[in-house]
Amino acid sequence: MTGRDEDEPTDEAAAREELGRLREEHRDLDHAIEALERIGAGDRLQIQRFKKRKLSIKDRISFLEDQLTPDIIA
Repeated sequence: MTGRDEDEPTDEAAAREELGRLREEHRDLDHAIEALERIGAGDRLQIQRFKKRKLSIKDRISFLEDQLTPDIIA
């Protein structure tokens, strides 16, 4: 038995944990952006930074989801 097989469940668990954390952060950023835009007092630069971070998180979420979804050969 190789060490890699033993590490896979831990790697998968860590990826799922990161995925959950990233989804929550993405949702929080979405709410923060909406609130700043709604009150109109938001700093445009801060909103842009939030949007950039949100996009980065979305890319990481997509990557993790692809890693966790097994390839299906039709």
